[in-house]
Amino acid sequence: MTIDAWLQAATADAERRGLSDLKPILETLAKVTAALRGADFNQSPVDIRQASGGANSRQLSDSATR
Repeated sequence: MTIDAWLQAATADAERRGLSDLKPILETLAKVTAALRGADFNQSPVDIRQASGGANSRQLSDSATR
């Protein structure tokens, strides 16, 4: 099931139950789900901080080698 199909079904169900106030919440959930599904989780947070030169990058790399 696609996110769009789920959103349509969930919205219709909420309306049938008289819960039309749920529509904005369902739309937000659909957007967030799409963003999470599209995210690249293959890179370590440590790698990301080191590549960006973050303030904690040295501390993280030092503690990882101990």
